[in-house]
Amino acid sequence: MVTTLLDARRARRIAEQVPDPELPMLTLADLGVLREVSMDPDGTVVASLTPTYSGCPAMAEMRAGVAARLKDAGYPRVEIRTVLDPPWTSDWITPEGRRKLAEHGIAPPGAAPARAAGPVPLVLSPIRRSVTCPRCGSADTEETSRFAATSCKALWRCLACREPFEYVKEI
Repeated sequence: MVTTLLDARRARRIAEQVPDPELPMLTLADLGVLREVSMDPDGTVVASLTPTYSGCPAMAEMRAGVAARLKDAGYPRVEIRTVLDPPWTSDWITPEGRRKLAEHGIAPPGAAPARAAGPVPLVLSPIRRSVTCPRCGSADTEETSRFAATSCKALWRCLACREPFEYVKEI
């Protein structure tokens, strides 16, 4: 039992270091998508991931990355599970992950909106938010495009330093 627990902890430390394919400065642990790593009695390592978005195209790469790292570390049997409930929230990005985003010129998300249990309301009007420029720290910014290179980011521009930057949307 102790060996299994130690192996599970070692497997988790390995899985935590897998980089996100879309934001490679972040690990899956920084992003908050690595939910659990455990070991079945037969020695199979089970890693559970939660996608940031339903249908997130990076999930296949995340799954493959975790499986490859664990197999390379000597775990011959690896199972990757997708966990959808509860759904991922940008609040799960660690403080270290937020720091890394800002260091790489990407504005980290604010707090996710509080919602009651049940269906997510559809809001058609623009959401007003204040986003601080990760380069100069100014709050004098504007959104230039709701979508960036990935659907979880938007494009913004700082009106003070005139630099464009990406912003990770809060969910």
